[in-house]
Amino acid sequence: MSGLRTIRPRRSCHAVPGSSERFLAKAPELPADQIFLDLEDAVAPDEKERARGMVIQALRETDFGDKAVVCRVNATDTPYYYRDLIDVVEAAGDRLDAVMLPKVRTPGDVEMTDKLLTQIEMARGWELGRIGIEAQIEDATGLLACERIAAASPRMETLVFGPGDYSASIGIPITTIGAAPEGYPGDHLNYLYSRLVVAARAAGILAIDGPYAAFKDEAGLRERARLVRALGLDGKWTIHPSQIEIVNETFTPTREEWERAEAMLAAYERARTAEGRGAAMFEGEMIDEANRKMAERIAAAGRAAGY
Repeated sequence: MSGLRTIRPRRSCHAVPGSSERFLAKAPELPADQIFLDLEDAVAPDEKERARGMVIQALRETDFGDKAVVCRVNATDTPYYYRDLIDVVEAAGDRLDAVMLPKVRTPGDVEMTDKLLTQIEMARGWELGRIGIEAQIEDATGLLACERIAAASPRMETLVFGPGDYSASIGIPITTIGAAPEGYPGDHLNYLYSRLVVAARAAGILAIDGPYAAFKDEAGLRERARLVRALGLDGKWTIHPSQIEIVNETFTPTREEWERAEAMLAAYERARTAEGRGAAMFEGEMIDEANRKMAERIAAAGRAAGY
């Protein structure tokens, strides 16, 4: 296995049904940071096998450019998981950046997937450990184990929140995936998001929010995306092309934010190197190493966006 992973930014993670030839063909044109080809919820049971073949063909024949390319297999407690993983990775693992596991409840789900991926890589003569793993947290059991799940394998790249299944399992009275219920004065998922981010950061990986199903409600999508970004999450799923631009914009620092972060870094560096001080004044604020770390995250995100 290689050392520390290089994890691509995932502001927008776009879901593409594996059984739709039209959507698979359109995916490379979309401005999402990540495309994931879905064999789970987006595919009916009697379409699973056909969709598996379509995903393999799309991976082999499609140029996705610099997007992160992921396949969501079915959950480990279904009869589809092992065939999804083995067939897709054996045939097209060299075109995949990661495999996404839904409904992860224990570190064992990740560990088993890691071992199978390693065996396939060995058999194919591929680089060991190159294919990453994304784990979806979708119920109470998974949330209680999220810290151990995040650290279960060096392949881990993201923890992903699944709002639909989580709401159903907990008993949150809503029917729109990703929406907020009435009756609570704050955000009903604040605890979950905070715990997910802490687990992800402790493991050195990303935290991603799930979809907002009301794709015509741009204001609602923007509100949910801004909330999770404020709590430290790195990106959000999209399920309709119209959502991608909003999500990308929300998870990208504004030019003003980026310029201020770069100026703060420059002021701190001058104080440290030219003046030998560990703190500096910047726009009426005392800044130190902690400020440098915060500014560096914003500056790096701005650079990645092309500022």
